[in-house]
Amino acid sequence: MSNESEADEAEQDAADESETEEETGFQNGDFIELAYTARTVEGGDLVDTTDADVAEEEGVGEDQEFEPRTIVLGEGHVFEAVEQDILGSEVGDTGTVTVPAAEAFGEFDDSQVRTVSADKIPEDDRYPGAHVDLEGEHGHVETIIGGRARVDFNHPLAGEDIEYDWEVLSEVEDREERAGALLAVFLDMDLDVWFETDTVEEEQLVESDEDDEDEDEESEPEYETVEVEKETLYIEATPQLTMNQQWMMGKQQIAQQLTNLLDVDRIIVQEELGGGMMGGMGGMMGGMGGMGGEDIEEALEDEDIDAEEIVEELEGAEE
Repeated sequence: MSNESEADEAEQDAADESETEEETGFQNGDFIELAYTARTVEGGDLVDTTDADVAEEEGVGEDQEFEPRTIVLGEGHVFEAVEQDILGSEVGDTGTVTVPAAEAFGEFDDSQVRTVSADKIPEDDRYPGAHVDLEGEHGHVETIIGGRARVDFNHPLAGEDIEYDWEVLSEVEDREERAGALLAVFLDMDLDVWFETDTVEEEQLVESDEDDEDEDEESEPEYETVEVEKETLYIEATPQLTMNQQWMMGKQQIAQQLTNLLDVDRIIVQEELGGGMMGGMGGMMGGMGGMGGEDIEEALEDEDIDAEEIVEELEGAEE
């Protein structure tokens, strides 16, 4: 073997070894339970924490629950600098990383501090420090002099470098825990979830034998009904979910992310109504649809409804 070949082989071995080293520990796509506390570098002001004791010491969030978060690495659930610091780590590892202002809440922009007419601000908010929403922008009032107000539309933490202390508590492998954690990230609420493998009927295209086809004659595609198994994530609907703004505005995007991250075929949001079940998002409907004729008659009698009168009225309307 020539020296050149030996050198090439050694270089390849080194590259393979380097690649193997990079892939050890947690990687993108892994679900982990993470504890962290974030503070501003200048001043040490608390930005966020999962530690209830830290929150109590700081006197913040009396009505909030502080507990470790389940995140998916590579999905932007924490700042990228924090994710990069965690990659390759293992359960029990800790670290500290600084997120530059530009990658955190943005640099401070002087042009975002503007003078506006005080009349545009609700009367109850006309004082320094008040948080206001004006023409789709959120800001806080710096000063009010006469009929003019100075409003800062920068993020309150703009220009601040943020230091994160983190610890990986565990790897989350249970699928229901993963699903619940993702919904908590997307919607900031806890929901009951479960997985089932359902057998459903599906139309599939019948593959034709090209040798038997007449080249000059176009044939219509043929379909057949087959039974297939679908891995399904069920989410129990609640009034809180129905009214959740993030859910109402982005349910399709949330469903797509859940489908990809949890490797399921479909998602069904299911609501229980008076003993029946109503499904959504997966095209499932239950409840009355599963009742036989005698059951329906008994239900109508229980509600003191005359079925024959309804039929006669409908027939009269058709005439």
